[in-house]
Amino acid sequence: MTSPHSGREFPPTFLGTSRLSVAQLRRAEDAYVDELLAGVAGVPVMRARFGRAFLDLNRGPDELDPAMFDGSLPMATAGGERVAAGLGVVPRIAGHGLDIYRRRLPAAEAERRLASLHRPWHARIGELLSRARARHGHAILIDCHSMPTPVGINPPQIVLGDRFGQSAAPALVTLIEQYFVATGWRVARNKPYAGGHTTVFHGDVGNGIHAVQVEIDRSLYVDARSLIRHGGFDRVRDAMTCLATAVVAAAPGLGLAAPLSEAAE
Repeated sequence: MTSPHSGREFPPTFLGTSRLSVAQLRRAEDAYVDELLAGVAGVPVMRARFGRAFLDLNRGPDELDPAMFDGSLPMATAGGERVAAGLGVVPRIAGHGLDIYRRRLPAAEAERRLASLHRPWHARIGELLSRARARHGHAILIDCHSMPTPVGINPPQIVLGDRFGQSAAPALVTLIEQYFVATGWRVARNKPYAGGHTTVFHGDVGNGIHAVQVEIDRSLYVDARSLIRHGGFDRVRDAMTCLATAVVAAAPGLGLAAPLSEAAE
């Protein structure tokens, strides 16, 4: 299980280039999702340490806005709606659409952040998934996030993202969906969140690796304005602990292993 957006630390050099306070920068984070996973045992849990406003681990390494930097970037970049909105791997804006930086960044800064944090994070996930697949014949990644309450009548409180069936086996996603429904929460799939870079990059169903993004309505456990934990926090934390146990127990019967090749049959 991973929590890429719950980090709360910022390097002093970054704070010196930002026009925002730490409190404003932290509006971009998935508050306390790392603590919601604190009770999980028996499976690896990775929690980001640095804040999302510094580097977004759930974006592709090429999701960079060249206009943010004072020179040519040494790598290929990809555009897209998220980058244009300031939500690339090196974000331009924090919560409430506030511009983070006083001035453009040195071109070398993008590579420094990718090399020191982004690549090691995803390399470690890849190692753990490969180890799990070698041991069990399959591997499961549950990438955990929080979201503001979606707009609408009776909006979902949990959104499961599997890239519309591309990053995880349907049986696994159904198991997770049924688990949250039994817990008493409204659940949706892929709308409004279908999964980010983590599910795209690591999900490989044909090779027995399954990645599911879980978005939790943060009003279930914190006050939406103050982000102070309320009485629902323990319930959500216990639910995430039991989810891990339920998935591990059920996974061997879900047919998640990669199918044997014709040569091996």
